Amino acid sequence: MSGGMSGPVRRSASPRRLVAIGVTLIVLLSPFLWLLQMSFKSNDLILQFPPPLIFTPTLQNYASLWQGAFAASFVNSLMSASFSTALALVLGVPAAYALSRWAGRGKHALSFAILVTRMAPPIAFTIPFFLFYRWIGLLDTVTGLVLVYTSFNLPLVIWMMQPFFETVPSSLEEAALVDGASTRVVFLQIVLPMVAPGIAATAILCFLYAWNDFFFALILTRTNARTAPVAVVNFMNYEGWEWGKIAAGGSLVMAPVLIFSLAVRRYLVSGLTAGAVKG
Repeated sequence: MSGGMSGPVRRSASPRRLVAIGVTLIVLLSPFLWLLQMSFKSNDLILQFPPPLIFTPTLQNYASLWQGAFAASFVNSLMSASFSTALALVLGVPAAYALSRWAGRGKHALSFAILVTRMAPPIAFTIPFFLFYRWIGLLDTVTGLVLVYTSFNLPLVIWMMQPFFETVPSSLEEAALVDGASTRVVFLQIVLPMVAPGIAATAILCFLYAWNDFFFALILTRTNARTAPVAVVNFMNYEGWEWGKIAAGGSLVMAPVLIFSLAVRRYLVSGLTAGAVKG
């Protein structure tokens, strides 16, 4: 005797929906796919019109990049983005937690003041940072870039993480404190695991800002701490534009962000969704 269905029936996607999804993906990914296929062409093939769709790929552009100064620039970008993101999280996450548990007056005013510091245009800080760095000897250093990126990412971390901490029930912390747990243990072992999606989403946004920065890296660096976005622009010189190297450099610049996003995609989706609903 057949019983009732135990669960909801899954409806297969309609052909129109699949076509719409396919067209949307092609439109969104076409610039990146075009850049990627350009990176495997020689400059002669890139400049042909109409561009050939079938060609013999070459790794010469990538080999030229890693044999030149681009490799050091790529490492500089990776170091400055990673260290600044980690430092902003180490400083900003506890600050956001303390602000979320603050019951006194002035909480909203302080939160707004922290957010306002992030709204200022970067060009307003360029000359002060440049003069100060020249005075203390931090021009053209990765340390200088880390400090700049941290100063801009820190308000973002505090502002984004505060709503996540506010959703954690205070009763859980109070119960742990009654059982004898210290404040540090409550924060590290109870609260932080519950806001892990928010930390992942915030970390990606901070990493993206530092990794994609061009303005501060152009002004505050010369050769030793030059980052990948600035190095790619150097392939546009008076002798001509080296399109193959530009495409290869652009593809390599996208790779770390793509890998990082895929590694934490589960936390990223839930974190951004929670922030949109609760923020």
